[in-house]
Amino acid sequence: MAKRKVAYVCSDCGADHSKWQGQCSACGQWNTLQEFTVSASKSASVREGYAGSAGAGFNKIVKLNEVSLDALPRFSSGMAEFDRVLGGGLVPGSVNLIGGHPGAGKSTLLLQTMCYLAEHMPVLYITGEESLQQVALRAQRLNLPTDKLQMLAETDVEQIISIAKNHQPKVIVIDSIQVMHTPGVESAPGSVSQVRESAAFLTRFAKQSNTVLFLVGHVTKDGSLAGPKVLEHMIDCSIMLEGDSDNRFRTLRGIKNRFGAVNELGVFAMMETGLKEVKNPSSIFLSRSEQPVSGSSVMVVWEGTRPILVEIQALVDESHFGHPKRVAVGLDQNRLSMLLAVMHRHGGIHCGDQDVYINVVGGVRVSETSADLALLMSVLSSFRDHPLPQDMVIFGEVGLSGEIRPVPSGQERLKEAAKHGFKRAIAPKANLPKGGIEGMQVIAVEHISQALEII
Repeated sequence: MAKRKVAYVCSDCGADHSKWQGQCSACGQWNTLQEFTVSASKSASVREGYAGSAGAGFNKIVKLNEVSLDALPRFSSGMAEFDRVLGGGLVPGSVNLIGGHPGAGKSTLLLQTMCYLAEHMPVLYITGEESLQQVALRAQRLNLPTDKLQMLAETDVEQIISIAKNHQPKVIVIDSIQVMHTPGVESAPGSVSQVRESAAFLTRFAKQSNTVLFLVGHVTKDGSLAGPKVLEHMIDCSIMLEGDSDNRFRTLRGIKNRFGAVNELGVFAMMETGLKEVKNPSSIFLSRSEQPVSGSSVMVVWEGTRPILVEIQALVDESHFGHPKRVAVGLDQNRLSMLLAVMHRHGGIHCGDQDVYINVVGGVRVSETSADLALLMSVLSSFRDHPLPQDMVIFGEVGLSGEIRPVPSGQERLKEAAKHGFKRAIAPKANLPKGGIEGMQVIAVEHISQALEII
């Protein structure tokens, strides 16, 4: 009998502990330690299987200036929006993790991509959650070519690697990593140890064979990827497919990418025939009413490597309760409270007895500070019941002392707005282009009081 031992692993950071304790000493989180039993002899062989996976194939020390800087040999996935989020295409030997809520379209996106790639190279699609008949029915419903795509229903990682060595596919899809298991780890599939060991085995094989590997990951109820945090450290690219089941649009956002820009955004529309690319995302986020309405403004946000025009709406109403509400959908609620305080202190606009509701149209999540000025202008427009001009775009960061700070890529934002027919813009003075923008009047502001006077 092999000696058995019990270990406790943190579900957030993946740190091992010899005994259970309420708080993880590595990351400081509470109630995250999970118990699992490991066979000592088998565990050693498992760890040998992925030790040094990041440096597989390198057995000597080289100087940094001797490393080849040739361009990575990428190839297209067949979807320009997907390639954009991946950093320009698929990189041989890369490991990509795709997460998203149930029904977001993860399997649909990968099935469409694999059916396209199967026409040009050997591809292996491994399904562990669905049967082969279910995948075939989805492909038939989407009218996809299925004559060259190779399918496999398996959850044993060692069997998968053995089959992949014989067929030598260029791209492998694992759907999903939470149902995979290795015989050397005596715990249920989906546990911290199984996910970690299975992902390490597959990552090492992908690096050694230059195979593009896609891992489908589940998410928790708060939207984060399920499983140990070490999983996100092992992979090269982590992307999230976001979108509600009742919304036809889906956004593919890059969270981590070793081969391209992070926070890159790709937009898709869910149709009867699958996910279709949206070439001009600004057009779907600017479906404004023909008549000017109060509380609506247009801002330019920077997502990855391109600007996107987004409409922001505000509703200010008299509060009938003791504590006025502050609700922000698509923006940080704490930042909303801070900006309202700045507008009161340096602009003289008091909203302390008003309920303030903010919404970013189209379900977009805005995390950068360039939306500060547009947010305040929308609040003022709704508070005074005075519509903003339809042909005006607004962006800029607002500081605590009321100053308007510059934002990155200001000139590219103005050019994108001019391309969509906007004639006027309110922007930070430091972002004012030297030569101007043809057909657009750019109003430069340095303080929040100047912007309020213009409006």
